[in-house]
Amino acid sequence: MKVIAVLLLYTTLFYQGYSYSLDSCEGRCGLGTNSSFTCQCNSVCERYNDCCSDYAELCKADGGDVGNKITDAEIKALAETLYSLDSNKASASELTINPQALVPDSQTGSKNDLSPEPLYLHLDDDTLFSRPTYAALLAVLDNYNRMTGQAEDFSSQQLAEQETFLKETMLNTKLGRELFAFLNTKGVYKSEEEFVQDLKMMWFGLYSRNNNKLDSSGFEHIFAGEIKGGKVSGFHNWIQFYLLEKSGKLNYYSHSFDGPWISYPDVMGLQFMWDGYYKQVGSAVIGCSPEFDLAIYSLCYIARPGKHCYLSLGGQQLIIQTYTWDNSSYGDGKKFIGSAYPVSMY
Repeated sequence: MKVIAVLLLYTTLFYQGYSYSLDSCEGRCGLGTNSSFTCQCNSVCERYNDCCSDYAELCKADGGDVGNKITDAEIKALAETLYSLDSNKASASELTINPQALVPDSQTGSKNDLSPEPLYLHLDDDTLFSRPTYAALLAVLDNYNRMTGQAEDFSSQQLAEQETFLKETMLNTKLGRELFAFLNTKGVYKSEEEFVQDLKMMWFGLYSRNNNKLDSSGFEHIFAGEIKGGKVSGFHNWIQFYLLEKSGKLNYYSHSFDGPWISYPDVMGLQFMWDGYYKQVGSAVIGCSPEFDLAIYSLCYIARPGKHCYLSLGGQQLIIQTYTWDNSSYGDGKKFIGSAYPVSMY
């Protein structure tokens, strides 16, 4: 064990608040040259022939053409900007949580209710839910059948609610416009219209998770949550959790992860029972605005699809994992979002 510990010590480096591998570009793409690392992960390394062996794979191929244009350092910088622009996040006076039982990762599957009180002790929902982006999210959340294998069927009003949600979060907030401006400068989108239309297909386009029915979408899976194979699938949104807990349909059991943030947004990994179905680890960003949730997941999916995406929020590292849905596509072969969530095991 001592030998292993020594080897780990000399293969990782704590730099600018984060832990990195000395000989890999994971999470380091675009960082400046640093002699403390055994190899480098920026464009200069090609000139000096000191790139890490995975430089081409991680730094030049992440997300295809888009990944070539967006470095890890730029993603972290943008995340900090979005974090500072989240004026609609819950304040300490508006939101109080009671985490209660903390369990090790080895016990998340035990299905033990170890928390007698709700997770959300107080939420000033009159204030928060009156804000346009929250109201738009609430209008969309109740449009879904949580059971996979049963086709979704939306009315014209429900389709309009999807449009309203995207416009309110991405076009009518400084945070959303900042995300578009960044992607626009990188050549990902030429106009706001193209940006919103692609997000609409990416997030709300239907595909089949079960029984060849158009029963799912990225939004339903991540924000609303689904039931598949006798258990909760997806479900990574704190507002949906609050609504279901308040209505008595969700019972909070414990948490296995609580991030380092001392104000909102925070990140937690949660165990809970949703009307008879269990979620072993449902990670979520707690207390953020709907536009922040949508923005960071969209950024990571566009720039690092199917991979770890390294963000920085208030100087603390947050890793987002995204997955593409590879069984169907939209447009000219673009992939729907399969899932996106905060990594709750560092």
